[in-house]
Amino acid sequence: MSVQVDVQLALAAADAGRLPGTDAIQAWANAAVKAAGSGPENGQLSVRIVDVAEITELNTLYRQKSGPTNVLSFPFEAPPGLPAAAAESMLGDVVVCAAVVEQEAEAQGKPVQAHWAHMIVHGVLHLLGYDHIKDAEAEVMEALEIKVLAALGYADPYH
Repeated sequence: MSVQVDVQLALAAADAGRLPGTDAIQAWANAAVKAAGSGPENGQLSVRIVDVAEITELNTLYRQKSGPTNVLSFPFEAPPGLPAAAAESMLGDVVVCAAVVEQEAEAQGKPVQAHWAHMIVHGVLHLLGYDHIKDAEAEVMEALEIKVLAALGYADPYH
């Protein structure tokens, strides 16, 4: 099981230099899909890296929450008339705010690269149906995140 990731940058050129590379994002997404053991055999998703203004707008529009957030996931919804075979491989979109990820990493005393990995893994797991609204769901999702990140060489993001 693997995914093909399309990385889109919606940032000023000066901000783009501090971002993880496409290969790293691809590896993190594949690790999440593999560990989850679900999803299409050869899936596709997009990762859009945005600024504070865009993530704030999306957070308000889709979650009715004010202010920026670190990551949002939008599972693919096939438009009417799209053949099922064409929709099978589409997982959806993960939107990450670079500034928030950097700020959180610094505030939490984590390496920025490790926090990026966590946000990509977290977002991809949401596309695969994992959630953390209820405590039991959160325990399952967090345990999987910890497992994936450990396999990638990163520390437990929750401690």
